[in-house]
Amino acid sequence: MIEYHDPVAATNIENIPYALSIPIAGSNQVHVGFLANGFPDSVNFLDALQVAMKDLEPGITLHAWNKGNASVPANDEMLAEITDSCQAVVAAYGH
Repeated sequence: MIEYHDPVAATNIENIPYALSIPIAGSNQVHVGFLANGFPDSVNFLDALQVAMKDLEPGITLHAWNKGNASVPANDEMLAEITDSCQAVVAAYGH
């Protein structure tokens, strides 16, 4: 017989919900950006995520960026473009 153990331990740390979010359900006005960091497959992962999100919420508008180099921050021009274009951004790391 195989027994599985839940590796999640009890904790005294308060669970605080993440407050930076935007409702997209049913919206035709939300622009969501996807920022790949440049690691291998970060673009592929975000492309698949965009397809899945568009299937769930066909009215949202999607935008994509790729830093191209995981070892440097996104430059000011790219950050300004993202800020001007989107209300929400998904940043992802590939490996």
